[in-house]
Parts: sequence; C-alpha cells; structure tokens
Amino acid sequence: MDKKVIYSADAPAPIGPYSQAILVNNTLYVSGQIAFEVSQSGDIKAETQKVMENIGAILQAAGLSYENIVKSSIFVKDLNNFVAINEVYGSFFSDNPPARETVEVARLPKDVNVEISVIAVQ
Repeated sequence: MDKKVIYSADAPAPIGPYSQAILVNNTLYVSGQIAFEVSQSGDIKAETQKVMENIGAILQAAGLSYENIVKSSIFVKDLNNFVAINEVYGSFFSDNPPARETVEVARLPKDVNVEISVIAVQ
C-alpha cells in the first residue's frame, strides 16, 4: 500500500490526531473541512463557500480538482440551511456531480454550521 499524507497551508490545520487528507492507491480521502472564522458571521453561504475552498486547496495539493471528487458527505447543524448549502456546493460542479449524502447532526467541531468531507480519485 502506498500511503501519502497530503497537506495544504491554504486549508485549516488539523485540530486533532488526523491528516487533512490521505492519498492511497490513487484515491484521496479528505477529512471533514470546516470554516470556523466564517461560521461566526452566521452566513451559511459564506461558510459553505470557505469549506469548499478549503477542499479545493487540499485537492490542489494532491494534484487534483473538484472534477476528481466521486463522493461527498455533508454534515449540517440545521437542515433548514439545505437549500443555501446546496446552492453554493452545486456551483463547484458543472457536470456529473459526485455521489453524496447530507446529514443533520446535533453538533460539529468548534460549533460550526457545516462540515464537508470528500473522496476523490486520480
């Protein structure tokens, strides 16, 4: 198994014992990304935008792009924000969006409103 840690200084550093992403056998597993500073504003669209930009920075560090994403997991504190989150998230995929689930949860790290993780392939 060829396992490589992927890190981007343009995305938040891990807040625990995990990596931003791991590349194994041409598959990139990106840890859940949050936007702590933006979450404090209460603007769910801005928060989602920053989360997706964080994901983009990690993808770029691995030599990939949003087109390489095959699976996303979205965790939200309030499912009433689904439409706004979906609008921003969807703007990152022009064709053939990845498989995805969206789940409402009681609480997220640092009390953010949205966390997104992805799996991408080379």
